[in-house]
Amino acid sequence: MASKYLALPKGVSEARFDAAIKKFSAALGKDNVLTSAEHLQPYTKVMMAVDAAQHTPSAVVMATTVEQVQAVVKICNEYKIPVWSISTGRNFGYGSAAPVERGQIVLDLKKMNKIIHIDPELCTALVEPGVTYQMLYDYIEEHKLPLMLSFSAPSAIAGPVGNTMDRGVGYTPYGEHFLMQCGMELVLANGDVLRTGMGGVKGSNSWQVFKWGYGPTLDGMFTQANYGICTKMGFWLMPKPPVFKPFEIKFDNEADISEIVELLRPLRIANVIPNAVVIAGTLWEAATCNTRRADYITTPGHTPDHIIKQIQKDKDLGAWNVYAALYGTQEQVDVNWKIITDVLKQAGKGRIVTKEEAGDRQPFKYRSQLMSGVPNLQEFGLYNWRGGGGSMWFAPVSQARGSECDKQAKLAKTILNKYGLDYVGEFIVGWRDMHHVIDVLYDRTSEEETKRAHDCFAELLDEFEKHGYAVYRVNTAFQERVANSYGQVKRDVERKIKRALDPNGILAPGKSGIRI
Repeated sequence: MASKYLALPKGVSEARFDAAIKKFSAALGKDNVLTSAEHLQPYTKVMMAVDAAQHTPSAVVMATTVEQVQAVVKICNEYKIPVWSISTGRNFGYGSAAPVERGQIVLDLKKMNKIIHIDPELCTALVEPGVTYQMLYDYIEEHKLPLMLSFSAPSAIAGPVGNTMDRGVGYTPYGEHFLMQCGMELVLANGDVLRTGMGGVKGSNSWQVFKWGYGPTLDGMFTQANYGICTKMGFWLMPKPPVFKPFEIKFDNEADISEIVELLRPLRIANVIPNAVVIAGTLWEAATCNTRRADYITTPGHTPDHIIKQIQKDKDLGAWNVYAALYGTQEQVDVNWKIITDVLKQAGKGRIVTKEEAGDRQPFKYRSQLMSGVPNLQEFGLYNWRGGGGSMWFAPVSQARGSECDKQAKLAKTILNKYGLDYVGEFIVGWRDMHHVIDVLYDRTSEEETKRAHDCFAELLDEFEKHGYAVYRVNTAFQERVANSYGQVKRDVERKIKRALDPNGILAPGKSGIRI
């Protein structure tokens, strides 16, 4: 007889799962326990090149308080039910809201959406996991607080807890989000509540201002991991500067990438340019200014170089498009602007575009918004480039050296084109590192193209690893594979921690390849 559930947790009978569902309903209320196909449908959508059935949840439970989260883990321990927690579930390109393995229940924390505290003098915030960047932005605007957010793109529907727990990055001087995190509250697998940093000190008012506390600093251990469920997070906000000057530099040739990075790295390390610098390729820019591949070519396979050059010309784009900004007083901005323009004059290449020149044109407008802390959804245009709803973000890290970026760009383009897919990528220059973000876009409605995309992604991982490159984040379908890139000793340590903190293995088994 067919089960009434879309999926069942591994090793759990339907009768036993029925009993668990009754307990979840008693603890959370029936309206907060979802099991029907209709209600689970939003949690089964994946953009990865795999069979979505592999990531189908057995149920979704929604908590509104820390006590309810504790109740959920207690029931999960009793019935040996794995639970995958999400905040907003908007981790597009890395897996969305679906669990890492079929049959896990999803603990959706979107109803825990309180902005608990924002201090405009110390520039700190404390929020619950369901708070989105749009909610935070609206709160800051409504209360006229002189503060600026940092977030990923597209940003409005995502939130700081989920993004920081996955070690995401943004586009302001506070763009290294985990670095700006200060204090976590976590429900552990046994139901205990841990507050990191100064949060464990009774009566302390320093939880959001001093990260370290006493003894081992544990916050990082819980990021990209399955050792606890984050129910509160503190982080630092940037004071809004009197002057904000966004700018773009367009470079006409793909071969310029090496020189671009060599020009920018000293400016970034010296903090002349204080935010993470984006170097976006032509097709990334084209997609985010509402261009579709079908506008130029409808034949299958990768887009030929001569078409890409035509798009570049038609849309007034560079082969590489650099975005950065200056922040501070007018005097500070003027000094740093002269340094930057002098460097470019000496280089003899690169066309500068200012906000005054760009006006409301995309993609300059949304890039400027990202760098000034204004949420938007413009970057969703990427998913319209080929159509078909398939997207996997491939994100290898390297040193911020021009030679490394040139090597990575050529390698990625060769592999993607081999599988009939386009190189849609950008580099993000950190202080000394380079994040290379490639959106592997494909048509999920085509079984053949989905298989090609899967094989392409696997080859990207394999070939980049041969050159000493590994990704810093990956979608849920490839987490086990990427865990192997980092060596057996690391995996063994992670497993020992998992066994100690979660002996029944209920918290997101398989997350980042970690199991008991």
